[in-house]
Amino acid sequence: MSAPDEPTVADLSEDELLARIFPHLPRGSRTLVPPGDDAAVVRAPDGRVVVSTDVLVEGRHFRRDWSGGEDVGRRAAAQNLADVAAMGAVPTALVVALVAPGDLAASWVSGLARGLGAACAPLDVGVVGGDLSGGPAVVVAVTVHGDLGGRAPVLRSGARPGDVVAHAGVQGRSAAGLALLLAGRGDADPGLVEAYLRPDPPLLAGPVAADAGATAMLDVSDGLLRDAGRIARASGVVLDLDEPSSAFAGDLERLADAAGLLGADPREWVLTGGEDHGLLATFPPGTVLPAPFRAVGRVLPVGSGAAGVLVEGREPDARTTGWDHFAT
Repeated sequence: MSAPDEPTVADLSEDELLARIFPHLPRGSRTLVPPGDDAAVVRAPDGRVVVSTDVLVEGRHFRRDWSGGEDVGRRAAAQNLADVAAMGAVPTALVVALVAPGDLAASWVSGLARGLGAACAPLDVGVVGGDLSGGPAVVVAVTVHGDLGGRAPVLRSGARPGDVVAHAGVQGRSAAGLALLLAGRGDADPGLVEAYLRPDPPLLAGPVAADAGATAMLDVSDGLLRDAGRIARASGVVLDLDEPSSAFAGDLERLADAAGLLGADPREWVLTGGEDHGLLATFPPGTVLPAPFRAVGRVLPVGSGAAGVLVEGREPDARTTGWDHFAT
């Protein structure tokens, strides 16, 4: 709800609302035709376009009592830009659709645009168009486009036995921030809360990994174990991850105080927490891992079992599965 003296979405025409949005959106140097026509035109010098889309639904992915418009804008951009980076591509443009209830403050929408701009402008990514609609809850749908720059796309299916498993970014911090918010203790560690509200993935590491010969890669959005399993099944291999106490020692140290406060196990946040949007990749043996990647495991042949994930040679607890969009 907006303040009594603040205009809402229902108080403005579509053109008036767009006039509040457009000044905050970067055009990007690859944009030939910006917003204002029926569609934008963006250069695609590689001749191939990497495309992905994601949605954020109020009450499912964010709560307005926790997240301002700028938070949601930054988060919506980050999760989409990370998908393009995970293919080894450079993001070039976003298209954003917004569903908004009539009582939503117009300033919240302006904040959303500022958040999108703040995430995209430093990367020279244009926010080049989209759509507006009314509805019962806020929904932000983003489609991202990327350019491979002559590289082959890095798929989930390329991991081979003997490869090194590596990770770039942080792990478990977004999950810890969410846990603090759910417990009403967000004030105990604002840094972890910000990691949930405004993830900061290592976007530049994706093309760097591709140039270094990464054989498989994805964005860790649904939890380390769940997403490692996706590479394993797509590649027909086993990903044997190191114990978090060694592979993610820095993350565990950062999470220790919050875990103690909540009586939680920080190891579970690292193994199952999503939405940090780090990059998990595999590299051929002997590869000098490019910064900021660090080794966190190895790729094994399937043998007599099935493709999947181990932690130091052992099957993880069946309960530690990570995020499922359709779990009850």
